Amino acid sequence: MFDFILHLKTIPRSGWQKKIGIKRPESVADHAYGVAAIAMILSDSKRLDSAKVLKMAILHDLAESITGDLTPEDGPKSKKTKLENLAMKKILSTLEPKTKNQYHAIWMEYQKNQTPEAKLLHQVDKLEMALQANIYKKFGYSKQKLKPFFDSAKKQITDPKIKKLLQKILLNS
Repeated sequence: MFDFILHLKTIPRSGWQKKIGIKRPESVADHAYGVAAIAMILSDSKRLDSAKVLKMAILHDLAESITGDLTPEDGPKSKKTKLENLAMKKILSTLEPKTKNQYHAIWMEYQKNQTPEAKLLHQVDKLEMALQANIYKKFGYSKQKLKPFFDSAKKQITDPKIKKLLQKILLNS
């Protein structure tokens, strides 16, 4: 398990490379840390199960240690989901059954996106992406090239509190 976790530090977020041309973008681990920290704060403020949210945040992109960072341009979402589920099965097989079952349940909860914790994390994932896009804008990357990332966040964030945070980011971008 630990090898998979540490391998995320070497996997670049490919959307930034493919769409913006950033040669050395953040890693998947960088992204996962940002998502976890932001989700922890928002989960606490909403009085959700923050321990679960943190586990979910750490697990949410772990499959990419095997699949790589797949973007929508890499194929249909169903293909990505299938590949990631197979990867998570392999990763979780390295754990004792009790832990494996707990993490699998959290992974599936995230995939189904029906609980308050999963919904929060999906939206924080997009909020973190917008925050990162704003950082890349400050580094001199074109606002026009970054626009699809901001637009994606605007489209997928529906929670009023998170939407308000996104609007502040957009005002500063």
